[in-house]
Amino acid sequence: MTPTLADLAARLSDTQTAMNIMWTMLAGFLVMFMQAGFALVETGLTRAKNVAHTMGMNFFVYAIGIIGFYFVGFGLQMGSVGAMATFGNDATLSAAPAAITLFGKSFELFGTSGFMLPASMFTAPVAAMFFFQMVFMDTTCTIPTGALAERWKFTSFVLLTFVISTVIYPVYGMWVWGGGWLADLGVNFGLGHGHVDFAGSSVVHMTGGVMALSLSRMLGPRIGKYGADGRVNPIPAHDIPQVMVGTFILAFGWFGFNAGSTLAGMDTQLAVVATNTMLASATGAFGAFVYTKVRFGKPDPSWLANGMLAGLVAITAPCAFVDPWAAMLIGLIAGVLVVVAAVFIDTKLRIDDPVGAGAVHGVNGAFGIVALGLFANGRYGDGWNGVPGKVTGLLYGDGGQLAAELIGIAANVLYVAPVAMLAFWIIGKVVGNRPSADDEVNGLDLPEMGVLGYAQDALPHLASAPRPQAPAGATAPGLAGQR
Repeated sequence: MTPTLADLAARLSDTQTAMNIMWTMLAGFLVMFMQAGFALVETGLTRAKNVAHTMGMNFFVYAIGIIGFYFVGFGLQMGSVGAMATFGNDATLSAAPAAITLFGKSFELFGTSGFMLPASMFTAPVAAMFFFQMVFMDTTCTIPTGALAERWKFTSFVLLTFVISTVIYPVYGMWVWGGGWLADLGVNFGLGHGHVDFAGSSVVHMTGGVMALSLSRMLGPRIGKYGADGRVNPIPAHDIPQVMVGTFILAFGWFGFNAGSTLAGMDTQLAVVATNTMLASATGAFGAFVYTKVRFGKPDPSWLANGMLAGLVAITAPCAFVDPWAAMLIGLIAGVLVVVAAVFIDTKLRIDDPVGAGAVHGVNGAFGIVALGLFANGRYGDGWNGVPGKVTGLLYGDGGQLAAELIGIAANVLYVAPVAMLAFWIIGKVVGNRPSADDEVNGLDLPEMGVLGYAQDALPHLASAPRPQAPAGATAPGLAGQR
């Protein structure tokens, strides 16, 4: 029997859906591999005596994130997203969201279905969406592990990661990507296309960066970081090659992060996204090189790595909407901004962030959102968030888009920081957030993990050196009672 035109159209539609799902899954596999990159970067930037502890957090965060997102997080974030256009318009996740009414408008707060992936809802499109969103969420959970490294109890880390994966990340993610009130700023208030974040400068990176800064401030600096006379004592990285390899892994995975956010292998804009991502990563590293060479005289490789990561973070939101020259400019600014911000955070705010997570992800996540509001060229994104026309920034005639981006930044800080700090405070009262001063000075590998990251006979200079002791009467800084 000869197939009809309707049959051919249905088959074509099914093929397109299958290709889109395949591309989304492949991109998700790349993002999952970024966990290895984070583990290497964070561990390399910290000290050898804490290798097992830092690596342990970067490994276990993946498992905790999956569990929390399965039980609660996915439903809160995507449970009311509606029909998924690139996945055959699958409308399984179409339950009415929890919402309030203000100014005569509905403000959608969180999703109400999809918890624990029930069999009745476990379609291939839902599975693909869960997988892709989960690896993004896990990236956010990983960011605080670097900022709080070398003085964070492992049990506290486990509990806080559950809070991030179940409540903190999913709720803000719903506001932007799940049909929430930030996405509706365009429809409800005429502010461009609402808060637009193509691949996560605010949803992923700024969320993690805000937690990194606020919780590092609560936990306090590592013992010896700041002298009694106000001097800042640098604590050098123990393995620069590890940092550089980890950065390359992250840059590689970022192509899945950004280009995969088309959620459509049929969307040829993914080539534009990937190219803009590459350009910004290069100028991010170059900007950091020029600035550090001029300011410090020598280009520390760790600054080059963080410059590349800053460029990647900053281009993550606008990557689909900007011209190549703008992508390069965004990366260049980010590469300088990350150094300026990290030095300011360290010396002026006196927040000890061993890996610069606050500067890389927090500051440049916010900058990436602003960059979208400025540089979006009006050539892509027709109908984004239900608004006719293409996404256009201030420099191309739509100041409302920049306003929506700024509102999203403010909402992130006002939601993420207080909730994370409250959770951290409660966890500290229950199990303690910080190890003893002796354990911190001697290294957390044995007291927290039960094994050394490096066998001492493999590091003769450590085996022969006298074991350090905490200063007499010393206590780990931070909140009273957090141990």
